Amino acid sequence: MDLPATLPEKLYLLAHDPRRGRTTQHSSLNLLLQAAALTELLRRGLLSEDGRKAVVRARGADAEAGLDPYSAHLLGQVRESRSHSWSWWVGRAKATGRDQPIRRVRDGLADSGRITLRPHRVAGLFPVTVITLDDPRVREALAASVTGALKRPLSRVDPADAALTALVAAGRLRSALSAGERREHRARIAKLAPAAGPVPRALGRALAWRATGHSAEAAALG
Repeated sequence: MDLPATLPEKLYLLAHDPRRGRTTQHSSLNLLLQAAALTELLRRGLLSEDGRKAVVRARGADAEAGLDPYSAHLLGQVRESRSHSWSWWVGRAKATGRDQPIRRVRDGLADSGRITLRPHRVAGLFPVTVITLDDPRVREALAASVTGALKRPLSRVDPADAALTALVAAGRLRSALSAGERREHRARIAKLAPAAGPVPRALGRALAWRATGHSAEAAALG
């Protein structure tokens, strides 16, 4: 079974609700996918931290090979901008339009044949897109990776699974980890978090500011 290679793709599939044919937690998922793309770039060495700010590192083309479309798009944005804090970049996630992470990650998965998109009208009036996983086992395997990261000996946890689990917890993605499980495994999640660098903390800050009606971008002055 061929699993997706990048964190945004994995998190999008974990957020998918097979029964409803759509993603869950739509209001916060853009921030989570933005954080996932930043983490993917950090893990590949394409970004690094300089004074708590995200900066681009010069790397060969091999480091960018296999990037999902949204992570590649975000890397271009960081290259063209002055340096900003991780919280600032998480908060920059678009909430509407074609440039929002949900749309770009979804369309990339559709182009690669992992999901199928079908236009539909609710009550014959309201247009929606129904999403079907082409291989439901992929989502099941990703969920098992999160469970394994919480229960295996820490030395046997793949760093990518550790980063995935840390982001799931920081983004409060209930479809992959319930509130009760987050509380139960709080100490273990703290040990997994370094695999995602400073991004989970930045994601938590952005979500808190959005919940209070503030702009996460305005909250992070860097």
